[in-house]
Amino acid sequence: MIPNQHNAGAGSHQPAVFRMAVLDTDLDHILPSSVLPPFWAKLVVGSVAIVCFARSYDGDFVFDDSEAIVNNKDLQAETPLGDLWHHDFWGSRLSSNTSHKSYRPLTVLTFRINYYLSGGFHPVGFHVVNILLHSGISVLMVDVFSVLFGGLQYTSKGRRLHLAPRASLLAALLFAVHPVHTECVAGVVGRADLLCALFFLLSFLGYCKAFRESNKEGAHSSTFWVLLSIFLGAVAMLCKEQGITVLSCKLIEVAVLHTTALPGKGLLSSMCGFQSHPVHLHSSQLEGETKWECVPKFYNQTSKMGLNAVFDILVIGKFNVLEIVQKVLHKDKSLENLGMLRNGGLLFRMTLLTSGGAGMLYVRWRIMGTGPPAFTEVDNPASFADSMLVRAVNYNYYYSLNAWLLLCPWWLCFDWSMGCIPLIKSISDWRVIALAALWFCLIGLICQALCSEDGHKRRILTLGLGFLVIPFLPASNLFFRVGFVVAERVLYLPSVGYCVLLTFGFGALSKHTKKKKLIAAVVLGILFINTLRCVLRSGEWRSEEQLFRSALSVCPLNAKVHYNIGKNLADKGNQTAAIRYYREAVRLNPKYVHAMNNLGNILKERNELQEAEELLSLAVQIQPDFAAAWMNLGIVQNSLKRFEAAEQSYRTAIKHRRKYPDCYYNLGRLYADLNRHVDALNAWRNATVLKPEHSLAWNNMIILLDNTGNLAQAEAVGREALELIPNDHSLMFSLANVLGKSQKYKESEALFLKAIKANPNAASYHAVLYHRWGHLDLAKKHYEISLQLDPTASGTKENYGLLRRKLELMQKKAV
Repeated sequence: MIPNQHNAGAGSHQPAVFRMAVLDTDLDHILPSSVLPPFWAKLVVGSVAIVCFARSYDGDFVFDDSEAIVNNKDLQAETPLGDLWHHDFWGSRLSSNTSHKSYRPLTVLTFRINYYLSGGFHPVGFHVVNILLHSGISVLMVDVFSVLFGGLQYTSKGRRLHLAPRASLLAALLFAVHPVHTECVAGVVGRADLLCALFFLLSFLGYCKAFRESNKEGAHSSTFWVLLSIFLGAVAMLCKEQGITVLSCKLIEVAVLHTTALPGKGLLSSMCGFQSHPVHLHSSQLEGETKWECVPKFYNQTSKMGLNAVFDILVIGKFNVLEIVQKVLHKDKSLENLGMLRNGGLLFRMTLLTSGGAGMLYVRWRIMGTGPPAFTEVDNPASFADSMLVRAVNYNYYYSLNAWLLLCPWWLCFDWSMGCIPLIKSISDWRVIALAALWFCLIGLICQALCSEDGHKRRILTLGLGFLVIPFLPASNLFFRVGFVVAERVLYLPSVGYCVLLTFGFGALSKHTKKKKLIAAVVLGILFINTLRCVLRSGEWRSEEQLFRSALSVCPLNAKVHYNIGKNLADKGNQTAAIRYYREAVRLNPKYVHAMNNLGNILKERNELQEAEELLSLAVQIQPDFAAAWMNLGIVQNSLKRFEAAEQSYRTAIKHRRKYPDCYYNLGRLYADLNRHVDALNAWRNATVLKPEHSLAWNNMIILLDNTGNLAQAEAVGREALELIPNDHSLMFSLANVLGKSQKYKESEALFLKAIKANPNAASYHAVLYHRWGHLDLAKKHYEISLQLDPTASGTKENYGLLRRKLELMQKKAV
């Protein structure tokens, strides 16, 4: 028994099941007639998804993983769990002016669990979870696509029928093997998108459960599933902001319009217009509009609903957009009698969705504060353009690039900013063709979704467009400025809509052509090529060196690509090659202060002080609050004996970053060079207060007090330091020296031996104690070990020579 058919469409007299069977039969030449049962179909899809990205399982932490995971204190047990709810994705307080306001506490919680189970920062466990998540989502997509293609039908026992099995299997395979997903799966930070997608889809499927045999289960059951769907939508949003779009997109616009302070810069009122301020549509304004003006605006308002609401209205409520628009234009009084408008259940569900979404946004906004995140021009240059037309044209060009990444995901890059995509500033730019092609295709699809007489076709196209557009809206710059130009990770959910449209397109093409084998070959070719591309791209994400170099062929004008390659080379000690890439980064972006800072550091180490000072001076001129550059400039000026300028640079760095232990340490070194011993000790003490494990600052305090004859104070500082850093061999050595001078030889010897055991290859650790103590034979033995480790040590040679002469005289006297 099949009691309910929620997918029957107006405008078509054929039964819904028959039309779905026709759609599925059109794909018979691609997938065999003996189609796999749902369990085996899901097993195949899940396995294929794992195969595509398995190569990344033993990769390193790359790119943003370092900041979000390795340097994120929220992952460690010392940080209270409650702090996760007050920190952003990167571990900074949401109230901070430097916070990106990315509020994803549940994603960070999974990282923390990974850290605990792995026993530290071992990337394998993190990568395996990501791969399994993508596999699980791909399996879930079989059910989602079954609903999108086949509609909702339940047996008398309340079990949903798995309709359109071929279409759902093909679409799920296309989703599982799409290369644009590599960033989300192979990059650990992409887990935010994976978790968001998981709970987004669970929310959608949960909402579908509300329409099971309501006569038997009652309204309470229906309300339960709607509330559960809202809860899962909230969980999705706590994994990543994009999750709210399952409930409502219009709410995002309302919330941001009341909080953001960026009118006319990061905001466009609609996808079809260029107004810089929200337009309030009154009923009288609709009367003078022609049909072609009204339909896109009407459709645009529909697109601002959440996915659940769109599904409810178009599929459950059988809402015919074209019919309503025609009646509005003709002032048809029968509009008042539309069943949907009198449907109390629908209005109740819409009220629940709207209230739930608004409540979540309110709570989130209270937690993160009302200030928008601060982005720079290099992050998103189009949003800083003065001309509204330039902004609109470039935003639309970005949309076309995202569409191209879905259609042809061969040119993939970890970062698309900093000159990778030059701005379109003239209508004569040939790239305008791309955005014209995008809107030509979109308008064609929208017209088909609105005007087709086949209700089933209308609903598939509308739901496909809904999944394509609605989850993408938070990244579209329409409501607020985002911190990127193009980001492959934000296409994870929109790719669901792409797979719907592509699968439907293959079915339609197969229906109207006799070359069915050719279509089958094309589909199989796409699946094979995408699988191969996933495997190759996963390999590129295994290490930063491979990832960064892979971007050179895609975005050779991207200064950040050259910067990252240079940094990677510098970390490996290849300074010559690093300098070349840093210089290219500065050439491509003359205001790239981080590249200037790193290049200045390398030149400083190579004693090219003049150029280093010029670069660092330019960096702080461009960005006056760049504390690290001010400190490095001070180090260079100190090396050039320009002590007053160096002190001023250090003070400026501390002014812009009050808690800066390394800067206090360097300031202490400056004061020590100027024999301002009290000031030096105070500076180093400040460094240890801010960073108790600052070994260099502790060591310098001990050595300075030792050299100035303050042995008791030096001993006290040394003991305090070792309590905080008990395994630091350099502190053991320094304190042992002080104890030896204080004639506490036994304790001194124990510390010397402990330091030698911790670092046996330190030449300076040998023989100092025994010579002073008078154990000359032991002193001779350790001097010889020290000279074997460092034959060039002049002080050791001199002391060894004095010791040998002393031993020879003693032998002569004995004779």
